[in-house]
Amino acid sequence: MPEPNQTTIRVLVVDDEPGVREAYGQVLAESDVSQEVEGFRELRSRLFRNAPAQSRAKGRSHSTTFEPVFCDQAPAAVTAVKEALARNQPFAVVFLDMRMPPGPDGVWAAAHIRELDPAVEIVICTAYSDADPSDIGGLVPPEDKLSYLQKPFHPHEVRQMTIALGSKWRAERRIVRLAYFDTLTGLPNREQSHNRLVRALQAAKENDRTLAVLYLDLDNFKRVNDTLGHTAGDELLRLVADRLRNSLRDRVDTAIPGAGTGARLGDIARLGGDEFMVLLPNMRSAADAGGVAERLIEALREPVQLAANSLAVTPSVGIAVYPQDGTDAVTLLRHADLAMYVAKRRGSGTYAYYDASMNAIALHRFTIEDRLRGALARNELSLLYQPQFDVRTASVSGMEVVLRWSSAELGVVSSAEFLPVAEETGLILPIGTWVLRTACLQAKTWRAEGLAVQRIAVNVSGRQFALAEYPAQVAAILQETGLDPAMLELEISESVVMADETRAEKTINELKKLGISLAIDDFGTGYSRFGRLRNLAVDRLKIAGSFVTSITEGGDDRAIAAAIIAMSRSLRINVTAEGVENFPQLAFLQEQDCQDAQGFLLSGPLQAEEARALLKRSGEFGDGSRSQRFKALIG
Repeated sequence: MPEPNQTTIRVLVVDDEPGVREAYGQVLAESDVSQEVEGFRELRSRLFRNAPAQSRAKGRSHSTTFEPVFCDQAPAAVTAVKEALARNQPFAVVFLDMRMPPGPDGVWAAAHIRELDPAVEIVICTAYSDADPSDIGGLVPPEDKLSYLQKPFHPHEVRQMTIALGSKWRAERRIVRLAYFDTLTGLPNREQSHNRLVRALQAAKENDRTLAVLYLDLDNFKRVNDTLGHTAGDELLRLVADRLRNSLRDRVDTAIPGAGTGARLGDIARLGGDEFMVLLPNMRSAADAGGVAERLIEALREPVQLAANSLAVTPSVGIAVYPQDGTDAVTLLRHADLAMYVAKRRGSGTYAYYDASMNAIALHRFTIEDRLRGALARNELSLLYQPQFDVRTASVSGMEVVLRWSSAELGVVSSAEFLPVAEETGLILPIGTWVLRTACLQAKTWRAEGLAVQRIAVNVSGRQFALAEYPAQVAAILQETGLDPAMLELEISESVVMADETRAEKTINELKKLGISLAIDDFGTGYSRFGRLRNLAVDRLKIAGSFVTSITEGGDDRAIAAAIIAMSRSLRINVTAEGVENFPQLAFLQEQDCQDAQGFLLSGPLQAEEARALLKRSGEFGDGSRSQRFKALIG
């Protein structure tokens, strides 16, 4: 194994005469040739004015050795180059005898070697002066990587040429690594992975083989950068790359032909950010790619240690298979990318195979994104208001804002369709600002009319809540609209709070200083600990509709809902139950002394004028039983 400051030049010598090979062996005997390297540098310094002079002492601090390999015929030389590349131990220089009877000559070998390794330096050795370099250069391009030695030659010529060409080869190799390899992980980059995929597809076509492309994206990687910093994010990417490399090593139990040989199952590349590609060039069937995807997911699922933090990382994986999912590199990669997005929407740490229907889904998604970009400017967005009722007094306690999009091209688009797109693209930021400003203005108008509106509830997206400047934005809108801060309640989903509890606590405290109220939405779905609520200055929990739906059926959901209400009461936190759809559910909430409820039993989202009318009725109706008040309000 080379010493840390030792450079080894791998040389392939191809000659049919044993005596010549032996002579090469003596010339390239493994020994320290640093003095000759120093002599080469000093000669270059004297010949070329701008070449930097190297001190003799410095030259001796870095030793250079030769590692020669010998072949007697051209076909054996081609095989040796192929095997060296497979071991990632390429030759820097190849000396080829021009004539090697009875087999192919040196030009034949040079052409085939060049196809395998475009970077190798080839030296044609001939005893004849009539060998025309221009003719050979046309057969073995590029000419600048083709040199000539005429027999007989001096041993120093061989050594100095090897040193010079080896130095040139290493410099070009460094440039290639910068151009085609990711500096963070050492993996091939997007351009290099594309080139490899093109070559693998050609081989698959020629040999009638199945090929698969896996597109990997880390789930919630942005959260790592946002919470732990980009240094931790970079370290995580390096660890992920190492785990993917190790997972792609062949094992006895794999479905890949040649299992247990120690070879790699496929090639891995980093496409950018937290996206990786795995190329499986020799699959027995499309189903085998799923087994590899499962292996990669399991490898990444094991917690990683970053400084004092233990993180569990999962990838979403999309799979596209040649030839059924595409016959060219661009199509296969695009289809694998589409499948990855489908997998991500199914849940973290899953994989999906591409199918043709995904194109329609993707087209619809891109259409939504395109039309959503101008929706604000075209006044296509509007707000509805869903009443929240105090179930103890049968009065309207608040109005929750519901965003609606009616597109001139697409019609009414479900929020379940366009809100995830807005979140992914960042469009939620300007839309969220518009929603908050519009809601505050509407609440201010109602209050100015003397209507009994106690609070206006506005949902906050994860991207909004993650902004360091978000509390300042809320303060500015309150000042601009003149709304009493006590009337504003911001709803933050439980999953957003749990993503980074420390940051959530800080942001909630900053928002509370403005005088507004905070509610945790969809509570119970993220398994928050009640003990953590003591550290979060929240005013309200909203029980997820999934629990309310089945509370009348007994079982765990009924017990969970009752426990949330009881524990919240002990912590002096209000509770709103979502998704109330029938009277038995409402009766249960009243029995448990739940403060508020909302749902289609009571009222769906209303236009502003309809909400105004409801608020007016709520303020006008005085005495009467709770049932009478509900009947008067909701009919």
